[in-house]
Amino acid sequence: MRWAALCSAAGILWLAAACSTAPPPWEVENPIVPLPAGPLGTEIDLAALPDPPTPARVRLGRWLFYDTRLSGDDTVACATCHRPEHAFSEPTPVSTGIRGQQGARKAPTFINQAVTLYPHFFWDGRAGSLEDQALGPVANPIEMGSSHATMVETISGVSAYAPYFQEAFGSPDVTKERIAKAIADYERTRMSGNSSWDRWRYNREAGAVSETVKQGHELFNGKANCGQCHLGNNFTDSQFHNIGIGWDDAAKSFKDEGRWVATKELPADKRRETDRGAFKTPTLREITRHAPYMHDGSMKTLREVVEFYNRGGVKNPWLDPKIKPLELTDSEMDAIVAMLEALEGEGYQDTPPASFPR
Repeated sequence: MRWAALCSAAGILWLAAACSTAPPPWEVENPIVPLPAGPLGTEIDLAALPDPPTPARVRLGRWLFYDTRLSGDDTVACATCHRPEHAFSEPTPVSTGIRGQQGARKAPTFINQAVTLYPHFFWDGRAGSLEDQALGPVANPIEMGSSHATMVETISGVSAYAPYFQEAFGSPDVTKERIAKAIADYERTRMSGNSSWDRWRYNREAGAVSETVKQGHELFNGKANCGQCHLGNNFTDSQFHNIGIGWDDAAKSFKDEGRWVATKELPADKRRETDRGAFKTPTLREITRHAPYMHDGSMKTLREVVEFYNRGGVKNPWLDPKIKPLELTDSEMDAIVAMLEALEGEGYQDTPPASFPR
C-alpha cells in the first residue's frame, strides 16, 4: 500500500513537471519548420542566398510580421496591409494605417522577392533591401505610427520573445536590425510558383492551360511586348517606368512623383528627370489576388489595365518611350488577361498565428 502511494505521488510529480515544461501555445502553433523549396518556375533556392534565412529566424519573423505591438497603438501589423489572402498585398486602392489614416499608395506584394534583378523595394525604390522595407512603415506616422526605439522597447518588454531572439541570433538582445532581419527572412519564404502557366511552360503539360492562355502568352511577349518590363520568371525588371498614372495635364504635374521622391535630393549624376512619375514594375505573380491595380489602386480590373496599355498610357513629358499604343483587338486583350490569370500559383499561402509570445 505504501509503495502504491509512493508511486502515485511520484506520478503526480512527474505529471506536474511535464506540464510545467510543456511548450506555450504560441510555440506549438508556430513550430520551427525547414526552409521551403522554391515552387516550379521560381528558380529560387533560399539556402543558396549569400545570407540565407534560418528556420529559427523565419519563425521569429512570422510572429513579428503579424504582431500589432510593433505599431504605435497596438492596432497595425505588417500584415494589416500585406494580407496573406491577397498574396501579401491588399484589396483596397491605398493602405490604411493607425487611427484610420490613409496613405497615397497601395501596399505592393513582396512574394518572390528573395531574389531580385536590382535591390529596389517600395514603389519608388527608396529601400535597398527587404530589411529596410520592413523598418520603413514602423516609423511612418500614418502607417504604423511608432519609432524604431519604441518598437525595440516594446518587444524587449515581452519576456517570452527573449528565448526566440536567443535561438535566432545567439543572444536575447532585441534590436531594430534583428527585428527587420527576422521579418525579412519570413518574407523571403513567401514564394509563388507551380501555376498552370508554369506547368505548361516548364513541365511541358500541354493541357495545363487553354489555347486562349497560350495565345495570351504569345501576345504578351510579341505584339504587346509586355515582357520588355515584366520580364523573367518573376515578371518584373525591378526598374522604374513612367506610364502616366496620376498626370494632371492642366497642372502639368503628377499627383505622386514616384521615383523622383526618392532621387530628387541625390547628386545630379544619380538622379534623372525621367524619374518623375515613374514607379517600380510590379510582379505579375498572383496578380488576380489584389485588385485594384497600379500604385494608387486607380484601376479596378485586369482588363482595364490592359486597355490602358493598349491606348499607350497617358502622355506626359516623361512618358517612358517603351509605352506606345498596341493596337490589340478585344479578343487579344482577353487572351492577355487569361494569361495573367494563369499565374495563380502556390507556395506563398499562410494564415496569421493564433497567439503570440507574452
